[in-house]
Amino acid sequence: MVNYTVTVHTYNSTNATTTNNVYIKLVGVNGESKRTWLAPLKGGFLRGTTSSPFTVSCPSSLGKLVLIELDKQPLPLLPEDAWFPSEIVVSTPEGDTCNFPVYRWILDKEVHLFREGTAKRLCDEINHLARYSRENEMKMRTQQYCWDTYKEGFPGSMKADSPLDLPCEVRFSFTKNTQFLFTAASGLSELKLKGYADSRKNWKSVEEISNIFSCKQSALSDYVHKHWKEDYFFGYQYLNGFNPMLIRRCSVLPANFPVTEEMVQASLCGSSSLSKELQSGNIFLLDYKKLDGLKANVINKKQQYMTAPLVLLYRTPDDKLMPIAIQLKQEPADDNPIFLPTDSEYDWLLAKIFVRSADFQEHQLNVHLLRTHLLAEVFAVALLRNLPMVHPLYKLLIPHTRYTLQINVLARQLLISNEGVFTEFAASGGEGMIEMLRRSVASLTYSSLCVPEDITARGLESVPNFYYRDDGLKLWSIIHNFIEGVLGFYYKSDPEVQQDQEVQNWIKDIFDKGFLAQDSTGIPQSFSTVSEFVKFVTMVVFIGSCQHSAVNSGQYDYGSWMPNTPITLQQPPPTTKGQSTKSTMLETLPDVGTTAQGMSTLWLLSKQSSDFVALGQYPEQHFYELQPCMMIEKFQAELKDFSKAVNARNAGLPVPYTYLDPAVVENSVAI
Repeated sequence: MVNYTVTVHTYNSTNATTTNNVYIKLVGVNGESKRTWLAPLKGGFLRGTTSSPFTVSCPSSLGKLVLIELDKQPLPLLPEDAWFPSEIVVSTPEGDTCNFPVYRWILDKEVHLFREGTAKRLCDEINHLARYSRENEMKMRTQQYCWDTYKEGFPGSMKADSPLDLPCEVRFSFTKNTQFLFTAASGLSELKLKGYADSRKNWKSVEEISNIFSCKQSALSDYVHKHWKEDYFFGYQYLNGFNPMLIRRCSVLPANFPVTEEMVQASLCGSSSLSKELQSGNIFLLDYKKLDGLKANVINKKQQYMTAPLVLLYRTPDDKLMPIAIQLKQEPADDNPIFLPTDSEYDWLLAKIFVRSADFQEHQLNVHLLRTHLLAEVFAVALLRNLPMVHPLYKLLIPHTRYTLQINVLARQLLISNEGVFTEFAASGGEGMIEMLRRSVASLTYSSLCVPEDITARGLESVPNFYYRDDGLKLWSIIHNFIEGVLGFYYKSDPEVQQDQEVQNWIKDIFDKGFLAQDSTGIPQSFSTVSEFVKFVTMVVFIGSCQHSAVNSGQYDYGSWMPNTPITLQQPPPTTKGQSTKSTMLETLPDVGTTAQGMSTLWLLSKQSSDFVALGQYPEQHFYELQPCMMIEKFQAELKDFSKAVNARNAGLPVPYTYLDPAVVENSVAI
């Protein structure tokens, strides 16, 4: 007889404990053990504990272990419960240690198969039981994770009407769920108690808005409150606010934006001219053309308004980015004047307010929802449908899908459904939202999703004080080097990538379902080289972690002071100059209740959960080979060093840029 020693690790999560009887069978290349009862000393496998070693005896060695079979059976008269084992460790008679990562809820009495933790591609499987286990797992997954189409023209999504339709493994933890619901309820409840949330009154003064703003503040939101009217801060936000994705260098004025030398002469320093500054690369453009012609929402039975502005920004000799011309609609006309800093105070301020409201619509639907949330969901569903747990790409990417499916189901339920907050209270809600998202999908390109290429395409390589770019490029490089190291360990040549059918199925699923099989996107339909593979996986990780943090985490900071980022506007844009007053501005801003709804939603979307997992931290162990484990340690060390550098830089800035500090970047789209 030979003995195997089995140690059981139960995940430290609420309700992960089981008091049911647990049975195990070891399966090796030379045979299998008997189904053996694992009898814990404490009457159950308790959450967050390592159970005392158990002995499984066999007549002879099973050879190299391939998999284990686990099942649990309820005790008589007691209910069946759920169990969440994290890992089973088996010590063999030959002195080897075999790890079996589980990380799955076991809810029933069925037998569940789990593979030994060494990463294996399909071509590495020489054992028929291993191949059977792989096929069985993928058959089950394709039944659990099904594609759906939320709206025609949208990327594919997970088929689930509510979080309860999702497999247990991808739902929020008890902690995450409780805190999310509490934050959602408390943010609006506080405003309801103070009489704001249900009010349809207009604001009587800017000072009155401060009363609602004082409910919840951050260090940066207070700065926004004090400086929102200032031109330099207006420009600064397009580099380091929550939407740094629209600004681009302008060398030739668009034909539909007829700004003349005379208009901007007073805004340019010294004896310079517009033509000279265009040639010198000091002029930048914001173009909200995707919003052109969209039907604005009706809120509380009142027609709302939004515009599709064009904005020129000028980089001054002291490296400030100043707005010098604003046209609120795309087509030039007599009733579509170009507003200038030399205009009256409220002409200019109101023009900037319309731009900031347009930026809210562009940011929420294109930059935030589509380009992080919906794409991260595509990557996650494709991963779960095409790659088994034992595959190296699954091991690499699964931490970067944590909570993504549930947060997106909730977004479809609570934000963009017919009764959702965005649908009911944003200027682009309703019909406008659907059309805006379709236009945004049609404009998706692979290159725009890759930070180095996007920065170059927008001509922003040398713009000073552009911390999103600086931090984003550094993180892209750190992530790329990590991905290159891990994938390079498993794929030594291009043919190995070409012949990995599971990986090829994954990228084809993404192309077909996520990018609607459009060649114009530039998204690959297959991988021909290791370098192509590495670049794409880098993009996937960056979008789900860094890019989401960059465009999500600052929403409350920059949007809680409503006049800086109005969710909607109640009056049409001015058609002539010299007519706007302080009263005009107050009548244009959203009403009290709409302001409260927007503020509480931004609070929810910016609130970090206590079970947050920072970029590069992997509490669930999926890799066991020495080299990948060493690469993870190096990755974590580089992120830690970069975090120190970011904090050192921020210490000298009046407005710190924290959204790409690795210590506050979440591993996945989880909020």
